[in-house]
Parts: sequence; C-alpha cells; structure tokens
Amino acid sequence: MAPALLLVPVAVASFILAFGTGVEFVRFTSLRPLLGGVAESGGPGTRQGWLAALQDGSVLASLAWDLGLLLLFVGQHSLMATETVKAWMSRYFGVLQRSLYVACTALALQLVMRYWEPVPRGPVLWEAKAEPWATWLPLFCFVLHVISWLLIFSILLVFDYAELMGLKQVYYHVLGLGEPLALKSPKALRLFSHLRHPVCVELLTVLWVVPTLGTDRLLLALLLTLYLGMAHGLDQQDLRYLRAQLQRKLHLLSGPQEGDAE
Repeated sequence: MAPALLLVPVAVASFILAFGTGVEFVRFTSLRPLLGGVAESGGPGTRQGWLAALQDGSVLASLAWDLGLLLLFVGQHSLMATETVKAWMSRYFGVLQRSLYVACTALALQLVMRYWEPVPRGPVLWEAKAEPWATWLPLFCFVLHVISWLLIFSILLVFDYAELMGLKQVYYHVLGLGEPLALKSPKALRLFSHLRHPVCVELLTVLWVVPTLGTDRLLLALLLTLYLGMAHGLDQQDLRYLRAQLQRKLHLLSGPQEGDAE
C-alpha cells in the first residue's frame, strides 16, 4: 500500500497545477482583454493598417512567435492524447497517465500565457471607440464572459471533474476499485470518445466576444477555433445521453426520493 500512497501527492500536485493554470487562463482570455485592452493596445494612433502590418518585421516576428507557442500547445495536447502515447504512458506510469497528461497540458498552456507577445502596433478587426458602444460593449462582453465561465465550470462538474484531472484514477487504484472508466456504461464511453471539448461553444464565446479584436487576439481565436472544431464530434445519441445525465445529476442534487435508480 505504501507505493500506492506515493501516487497521491503526484496526482494532487498535478491537480493544483491544472487548477492554477485554469485560473490564469481566465485572466489571460477574459480579464486582460476586457480590463486591460486599452492599455495594451498602445492607442489607435500607433496602429497600422493590414498592408503596412504585413510589411512590418516586428509585427510579423511577434505573430510568428505567438503562432509557435500555440502550435506547441496544440502539438502537445494532441500527441499525448493519441492511443499510442497513452498506451506507452500507461505502461510506464500506470494510473498516473491522466495526471501527467493534465500536468503537461497545464505546463504547455503556461508557456503560451507567460511568453505571449501582444501586437500593439498591429491592425484591429473591430474596436468599440464611439459612444455608447465604448461603454456598453465592454460591459456586455464582461457579462457574457462571466456566464460562459460559469457554464464551463458547471459542465466540467457534470463530466466528473475528478476523473478529468486524474485524481479519481489514483483514488480508485489506492482503494483497489479498479479503473473508473471500466465502471461506466457503454453510452458514457461512446460519449467520451466523441466529445473532446464539452465546453466548445462557451470557449468560442470567450475567444471572440471582446470589445477590441487585435491582431494577436485574432490569431489566438482563429487557431483555437479551428482546433476545437476538429476535436468536437458530438452526434444526436451523445446529446441525448448528455441530457439524460444532466437531468439525473440535477435530480440527485435536489434530494433523494423514493424510486430513484442509477
């Protein structure tokens, strides 16, 4: 049992890293563009047009650097999700496979956020400058971001957050309960195989609904939208199963009643 208990600190450390990275991602994608967009943009007088920006080496260098960071994240996130890599990690790391995947994803995302280069001299696709848009559009975006993040956190809880973060696998292993996925129904396994990003619509809202869409934000939104679109594969059977699971969990939260069944 002692070696098994040593797995717990690793899983907890991975969870803490992922949780902290998620908080930082909220700041990076929402708070910075909503609250700090004016300060980071450099002012409308410093921005160039699209043709001038394409000839500006500093703008292109910053965009190339940001693109490299995004491709690093996408490559890590996709490569470690392949069956070959998952099988290799499971062979050598056992139940820590999911925790290590989550930790590596968090580290890759940290690199993107910490070394991201804004492009204040680049052009903007849109910007709210005239009143009343300059006042009301940021407020509208803020409300939508809050709603989107609340929905994201709610959906993650519905989708068994402990298992997504790798904690449940270690917990089950220490108690000798086996693999959590082995206890799930065929409908759940089918849904998990189709649904890579259960918060696709909400993330797209966060990425695109901003009062000022600058050049680097456009690059971030475009690439992650493409990636989310390629990874999202729900069909009607998956949606019916997801709706049934959500209703069941809401029913359980409302209190046990006679006749309830798993």
